[in-house]
Amino acid sequence: MPASSPCIRLCVLDPVTGLCEGCGRTGDEIAAWGALAEPERLRIMAGLPARLAAAYPEPETVPAPAVA
Repeated sequence: MPASSPCIRLCVLDPVTGLCEGCGRTGDEIAAWGALAEPERLRIMAGLPARLAAAYPEPETVPAPAVA
């Protein structure tokens, strides 16, 4: 059975956050991924959506002005 992975093939490490813009893992996590036990991979993967949301919040939408 292959190891679980959050990789979506958008592998770009953000120099500011240090996170992969695709999956949210750190460079260290990516490098160690193959050596991690499955429970550790699953634990990290469970936190990635919140990590990405905190690092890259959705911009607030401003309603368009009403046209008179």
